[in-house]
Amino acid sequence: MNFYDILYFDHQATTPVDGRVLQKMLPFFTEKAGNPHSSHHSVGWKSLQSVETAAQKISKLIGADSDEIIFTSGATESNNLALLGVGRHECEGKRRRILVSAIEHKCVLAAARALKEQLGYQIDVVPVDCEGRVSVAALSDALDEDVLIVSVMAVNNEIGTIQDIRAIASEARKAGAIFHCDAAQAPMAMDMQGFANNVDLMSLSAHKMYGPQGVGILYVRRDLQSRIEPQIYGGEQQNGLRSGTLPVPLCVGMAAAAEIMSGMEAEKARHRLRELRDRFVEQLSQLPWETMLNGPTGEDRHPGNANICFRGFSAHDILQTLQPYLAASTGSACTSGIPESSHVLSAIGLTTDEAEASVRFSLGFHTTDSDVDEAVNLICKALHRLQETSLEAPVKASN
Repeated sequence: MNFYDILYFDHQATTPVDGRVLQKMLPFFTEKAGNPHSSHHSVGWKSLQSVETAAQKISKLIGADSDEIIFTSGATESNNLALLGVGRHECEGKRRRILVSAIEHKCVLAAARALKEQLGYQIDVVPVDCEGRVSVAALSDALDEDVLIVSVMAVNNEIGTIQDIRAIASEARKAGAIFHCDAAQAPMAMDMQGFANNVDLMSLSAHKMYGPQGVGILYVRRDLQSRIEPQIYGGEQQNGLRSGTLPVPLCVGMAAAAEIMSGMEAEKARHRLRELRDRFVEQLSQLPWETMLNGPTGEDRHPGNANICFRGFSAHDILQTLQPYLAASTGSACTSGIPESSHVLSAIGLTTDEAEASVRFSLGFHTTDSDVDEAVNLICKALHRLQETSLEAPVKASN
């Protein structure tokens, strides 16, 4: 798919708004505009009904009830509300430890660090294997009656690892811990039906699943809602957990995206996406330079994710050389511009040089065979150009 005449291979950073989603949103910017919290007239009532209907559609995606859906500005806010909300409310209790995986999104790690610095919680990091899978055995060993929260993401945003959330949740619940899951990347990667049965708190973001930017949700299990300290105060909207006027068009858009992700169309799209990704990886492996796929293979990987190490090259140089023809990234868009190696790639055992030579390509539902072929051709030309300007040009070892 081309944006602004550039081949777009960065769908894990954001997806374009699906045309069907946009069409459902548009009336709520104009003739259906209204404040859903205006309780004295029919315009407000209708707007509130639209928000409630949106919550119902999103809850259906994950197998929850609509009153367990709290709208936020996106997964970062949802993750912060989950960890800080529980941690601050429960700070006088006996459970003083929080477990996070070594490859969590930086907003989760930062929120956990804030709880340590502000309230003295102990933060323990659960290791992963060389493919990014959380060690359930290590998690089980770390769990005890003093653990308040376990936070493990469903699908990694850099290397695409799909975790065994059911097994992880089971271990957390045995210890009486609250289980939070950052599932922002999950709708593109898997069928989410019944997912809420395995978690206590779950974060989603609309713009990772062909919905609009600026809206997400935190699923909060109903009986847990009284144990969360709100992070935004005001008019007591959304059960008092997150005050502020809800953006009706964005809520409607996220619901429309959730409906698309709930059907057979999405399952077929995931299957096709996996085939395209595998073709892309295979073609890259045939280039005359040494490449390595970071993370898992097969069904345990986000179907659109290809995190590739180009040994001997700089990922930043590759991406710069590809401009303005192909868009990809070195990892999470939320850490763009930060001059440090990926903590995810370090956690799975890559050296600093290998991590700094790695590029995340993420294909989308509308990526085509010709897009893949063109992308490989562009990457080949970029590597040739970089090789020509390098004093020690890397080449693949001959068999």
